[in-house]
Amino acid sequence: MSALSLRLPESIHRHIKEVARQEGVSINQFISSAVSEKISALLTEDYLKIRAKRAKKDALRKILAKVPSRKPLLNDEL
Repeated sequence: MSALSLRLPESIHRHIKEVARQEGVSINQFISSAVSEKISALLTEDYLKIRAKRAKKDALRKILAKVPSRKPLLNDEL
């Protein structure tokens, strides 16, 4: 594991301390989790962009054509 020195505005630091306390985790654990979630989101976005470039519209239309036409369930149309 490595150490990282990080400068944050006091207001952000206060928010991190409060949220970490509410979640019952250390500040280090909270920040590590937050950074991991952000990295995961960015990697997922990149992955989906790559997959979208490979997509074939005709193949999608064929799949969607197989979806049965039904009325929405009660309250599902809202």
